[in-house]
Parts: sequence; C-alpha cells; structure tokens
Amino acid sequence: MLLPLPDLLTQEEVSRLRALIEQAQWIDGNATSGHQARLVKQNEQLPEDSAEARQAGQIVLAALARNPAFISAALPARIYPPMFNSYAGGQTYGLHVDNAVRVLPQGGGSVRADLSMTVFLEDPAAYDGGELTIETAFGAQRVKLPAGHGVLYPSSSLHRVEPVTRGRRLASFLWVQSMVRADGARSSLFDLDQSIQQLAGELGEGHPALVRLTGVYHNLLRQWA
Repeated sequence: MLLPLPDLLTQEEVSRLRALIEQAQWIDGNATSGHQARLVKQNEQLPEDSAEARQAGQIVLAALARNPAFISAALPARIYPPMFNSYAGGQTYGLHVDNAVRVLPQGGGSVRADLSMTVFLEDPAAYDGGELTIETAFGAQRVKLPAGHGVLYPSSSLHRVEPVTRGRRLASFLWVQSMVRADGARSSLFDLDQSIQQLAGELGEGHPALVRLTGVYHNLLRQWA
C-alpha cells in the first residue's frame, strides 16, 4: 500500500517545526547509515538526540495520533521517533531498502520497520528534483507533495530520493511497527475500515448489517494482530 496523507500537519505546525530545525546543527546523514546506505546516501540530518529533533518529532507524532487515515492504514504498535533530513546541491539517496529492524536510541529496544513514512516540509515549487521514487508492482511511483503532507509505504519497497538540483528539500521520516505484520492483511483491513466508515454515514452506525461488518473487521484484526 502506498498512501498519501494530505494535510497531516497544519501550516502553523509546519512553520513551528521549520523554526525549530532550521536553527539546529545539521550533520552528515551517514552518521546513522549502515554499509549499504553509505554507498548511495548523500544528505544531511539532525542528530537524533538533539533537543530540536525531539521537539520537532513531538509535533509530527501528535499529528499522526490525530489522523484517522494513518491509524487505520498503519495500525501502529510502535513508532520510531521522527527524524529530519535535508537535500541540496545535487544531494541524493540512491536505490535502497530500509533496514528491517531499527534500534531505538538509549537502550529503548527496537522497532520492526513494517512501514516507512516521509512528511514533506518544503514547498515543492521551492526546489527541483527531490522526488521520493518508490518501486511498486505497477512501476516506479514518484512522490513530491506540498509541505505538511505525508506518504506511507511498505518498508520492504525499493525506493530512492532523486537529486535536488535547485533549492533545498526538507522532510521528516520515520518507521512504524504495525500490529499487523503482513502488508496484504493491513491493506485488506484498511479497505474494510474505509468501507465501514462510508456506510456508517449512509446507513447510520446502528444498522444491523454494519454492526455485523464491524464484527468481521475486529475478528480479522484479532486473528492477524
């Protein structure tokens, strides 16, 4: 599943977040890279333990917590703390797949990366290139969204960030461990939940058929979670 999440952050939240991270000290993005990533990754990022990254990350996490589409699609069990990166001057991140397990900082355990997420923080007209290109069964999908919009996609996907040839691309990125490990099962539950929400508006939440359909949803979740 590749799911755009429009208006995840309000414009006021984007402004507050940008004010935090733009005053911070950026470092080489390979500070947290594995061997494979170092071969193709050229960008800058905020240190995970910086005060600015933690404060900005809380803004992103609060936005995710109130977004019904994210909750329905991701069914989050654990979320790796949001990180922040910057691309400019031709910087890029070549074709790669995200690590299956992300170790949390300061001995906090680990997160199985079922889903990856990018939240765009720059007006797309302000920079050239920088598309997030995700390989899917239907070919490469290029994603470049307005500031405050996000995209959720399987961490198992091959993907890359195209070179930024003008301006600067700012984004937040994170990983989600879902209650439901299998992407196909999550997609089915998401489609079922969206159908239930639509029918609730048309039939009313107490309609007997809708109550039974809701029971099917929860029984499938109980089986797959």
